Amino acid sequence: MSKVQIKVNDNGSLRITGDVELLDGEGNIYTTKPSFSLCRCGMSKNKPFCDGSHKGNFESQVRVPKED
Repeated sequence: MSKVQIKVNDNGSLRITGDVELLDGEGNIYTTKPSFSLCRCGMSKNKPFCDGSHKGNFESQVRVPKED
């Protein structure tokens, strides 16, 4: 079984790659592909999935803190 990868895209979505089950708050299963993007900005009209609405309207570049 391969490891699931979640990438925090600069100024955009969370990109999910791998065998993962996505559930809503009631435990219902969303239909997904082997790789999909989740909305991080709150502007998508297709939540929880990203529809690109963030382009030019959302800024966030998250980085792993450097260890001393």
